[in-house]
Amino acid sequence: MKKKGLLYLILPVITVILELLPYGAVCNFANPEGDPWRETFSYFDLTPFGYANFTPLLTAVITCIVLALLIIYTLSGKRGWALAARNILAMGVVVSLGPLMFGISYFSLVGGLITAALAAEIFMLHRGLQTDAEE
Repeated sequence: MKKKGLLYLILPVITVILELLPYGAVCNFANPEGDPWRETFSYFDLTPFGYANFTPLLTAVITCIVLALLIIYTLSGKRGWALAARNILAMGVVVSLGPLMFGISYFSLVGGLITAALAAEIFMLHRGLQTDAEE
């Protein structure tokens, strides 16, 4: 087991914890009295998915896939697993920004933290893989 690989697991675990919190995915429901009702849900909740906000659930699935790939990388030490995780993370960052297509009111602070954690993990993997290639 690589000690360096264990460091790569910290951010995905934090990201999954943030995705489990009921503050990430946002749905704005119509209100006949004026302003819409804003409700937040977990990224793993199917309610936003049912209201055509697909990207939180897809982001959560991508994060779980990346976490599995990084666990395999930590156990095996094969560089290809980390490369696959980095490439999938790039898709995850783009998908996590999907609620912005509906407007800024569909994006939450927790959603921003999730996107930032995914982007930071890409940076960590990229730098780590570069130093591994140089050695």
